[in-house]
Amino acid sequence: MSIEKTNNIAVNVEANYLEHESDPSKERYIFSYKITIKNSGDKAARLLSRYWKITGGNGHEQEVEGDGVIGVHPHLLPEQEFTYTSAAMLDTPVGMMQGHYTMITDSGERFEVDIPAFSLAAPRSLH
Repeated sequence: MSIEKTNNIAVNVEANYLEHESDPSKERYIFSYKITIKNSGDKAARLLSRYWKITGGNGHEQEVEGDGVIGVHPHLLPEQEFTYTSAAMLDTPVGMMQGHYTMITDSGERFEVDIPAFSLAAPRSLH
């Protein structure tokens, strides 16, 4: 679990290895990650976009940018939170992810919320 807080927006991450969807013989390692975004400030804000840098154990990097998260642009009122789950695929049994969300307050102020680096790791028996 990793927690980062920027502009009163907290991001909590939990990652898991999905053994039944992975195939180590084909260098296919699937990980799910559950993210909770909480607005602990006093201004409402909407998530506009996301940016991820995914790094495999071999140093190979992928960058992913997109509109919203899982097809939505959550609007968080003060003290409200939004949780979603997504997945990433690596060609190595270990790696890491980090990134940021671009958000906007109801008054039009744009800001970025850091997503802390978190590790993706298959159980040692699969390495």
